[in-house]
Amino acid sequence: MPTLDRTKAPKFNELDELTFIHPQTHFLSNGVKVNVLSGGSQEIVKIDFIFKAGTYHQTKPLVASATNNLLKEGTKNYTAFEIAEGIDQYGAYLQTGIDFDVASITLYTLNTHLKNVLVYFQEVVLHPAFDQNEFDIYINNALEKFKVSMEKVSYVARKESMQQIFGLENPYGTNASAIDFEKICKDDVVQFHHNFYQLSNCEIIVSGKVNSDCVDLLNHFFGDTNISSTKKEIIRQTQSTEQPSKIYIEKPNSLQSAIRIGKQFPNKLHTDYFGLQILNTILGGYFGSRLMKNIREEKGYTYGISSGIVSLQHGGFFYISTEVGADVTKDALKEIYKEIELLKTEKITSEELALVKNYLLGKLLKSCDGPFNMAELFENVHFYGLNYDFYNNYIQKIKSITPEELMKLANNYFLDLKETVVGQL
Repeated sequence: MPTLDRTKAPKFNELDELTFIHPQTHFLSNGVKVNVLSGGSQEIVKIDFIFKAGTYHQTKPLVASATNNLLKEGTKNYTAFEIAEGIDQYGAYLQTGIDFDVASITLYTLNTHLKNVLVYFQEVVLHPAFDQNEFDIYINNALEKFKVSMEKVSYVARKESMQQIFGLENPYGTNASAIDFEKICKDDVVQFHHNFYQLSNCEIIVSGKVNSDCVDLLNHFFGDTNISSTKKEIIRQTQSTEQPSKIYIEKPNSLQSAIRIGKQFPNKLHTDYFGLQILNTILGGYFGSRLMKNIREEKGYTYGISSGIVSLQHGGFFYISTEVGADVTKDALKEIYKEIELLKTEKITSEELALVKNYLLGKLLKSCDGPFNMAELFENVHFYGLNYDFYNNYIQKIKSITPEELMKLANNYFLDLKETVVGQL
């Protein structure tokens, strides 16, 4: 047996491409598309009903989130308690979720209990009651949470920054205010559900150890539902209205100031998207980033600072976010802009770039661990009209990008940044 030389690092094998679970496409009797990603060894399955029903589609603040949150608060045949008890008795888990573009209803269950659990899941998907009492309780609780959140500098900064980046007329920049909780009514929720939670506006993604009965059971519970021949589609104005480049909201008694810097950025469909993701990682996209080293480790201004690029169906945005001591707000801003300027004027070293490349490749590899993660990868590109080639193209870009390309991207995109500060300057 050869002796292991512990003075030498093990050989590093560079990632060339990822191996994916490719979806099998099925259709229910009524035409609803089902994407099946089968893998793993555990007898558990995840079922996602994904609707184009995100906040982008609402014409009134709060309606999309209220609809999504009230789905499991009572149905035509079951109370909220009966649904929760019915799901729990089989060790299953039901959740709803919403973001800017889509809304989802998700079920986790053991294969052996799928038929029993689908009885309750069908009710939530197809027959929510939207009881007036449940609606009133939800709105009252949501308003109280909103009031608490509005006392937090980080929440206010994030809210104001989105409006500043996209403008008031853009659905991505529209924010709720306290008065909106008084304007929303149950009929708004009922109408939004009618418009956007039809199965004609839905795709199903099934992942896990999917057996042969799963699609048949889905067809049994959902395939007989009549669906309209046309999908509800709302085209909203997405152009930005002019907003101030700097917003300062004073909170005299705040111990911290929240800083949010950003602008609109390309989404996944743009040719510069990969390069910008790499550039962002260097700036503030991981724990070893330049912003973390400077603002947290060297200056001690904050516990954490990050930057990111968010891709949306109808746009995208870049942001830098942190909370710093109120007495060092100006100094923190100065250092943030210094790091941005350095990316525009000095080429990244080969050592730092190699470190970031290895980090990104490792992160991609980890994201493929298990069928549920694989389903998320599929979803993240599928609704943009893309496929798994997106990730292998990203790998090639990570491996090939140069310091010169990164400097050019920094000069092209880190311009006209908008700044929001909530707290003290």
